Amino acid sequence: MLSKRIIPCLDVRQGRVVKGKKFKDIQDVDDPATLGKRYSDLGADELVFYDITASAEDRKISLDFVSEVAKNINIPFCVGGGVETIEDFYDILRRGADKISVNSGAVKNPNLIKEASRKFGNQCVVLSIDAKKNDQGTYDVYIKGGRENTHMDAILWARQGETLGAGELVINSIDADGMKEGYDLELLTQITKAVRIPVIASGGAGKMEDFITCLQKTNVDAVLAASVFHYQEISISELKERLSDEHIPVRKVKV
Repeated sequence: MLSKRIIPCLDVRQGRVVKGKKFKDIQDVDDPATLGKRYSDLGADELVFYDITASAEDRKISLDFVSEVAKNINIPFCVGGGVETIEDFYDILRRGADKISVNSGAVKNPNLIKEASRKFGNQCVVLSIDAKKNDQGTYDVYIKGGRENTHMDAILWARQGETLGAGELVINSIDADGMKEGYDLELLTQITKAVRIPVIASGGAGKMEDFITCLQKTNVDAVLAASVFHYQEISISELKERLSDEHIPVRKVKV
């Protein structure tokens, strides 16, 4: 079996890593390059960096931190936020990122996924979907950092993203984001049944059992979390030991 990946998520605003709840109540955490190196040294499999206000502020992603991160870590990392053109892909990849995450830009222009996949390979193209359950019990796609409801169906959009050439999906539950009450298993189950590409679960991790439950009860390929790692509530090495004890395959941490 392929190893399940543990991925810290670093939300970046004005050059600093921040964290909030349900995309609100934002608090400062640390410097991106410093925190990224720490996670790399501690055994994270990958990192994801999001410029969380780029789309909402209708501006390009702040790229200064990308080069610094690339100098400091030796694991793959993904960058997203405000990515809307092929030139954005070029700029970010040139600075050392391994993958690019698209969200709002892909909703506005789905062909961005297809074009980027053709130019850089689908392994570089990650479709990030911020989803929230509606009154009918289905999931809507939100853009601009969770601020705007597109009223698109999240499951159908995930399937379309795969068809267009996305190599991976990050599925973030707005309802669960920062709440530390567990991942949205219902949403993740629906998504993993709808697509064949790797799915990364995001939003809701609060304790080790949340990671275990998600990996045992859904078919996700990776679990992403932020605050439990940022505030050192959960150690990545201890989490991997626990997952291994539960017979969940993980890459061992090098001491």
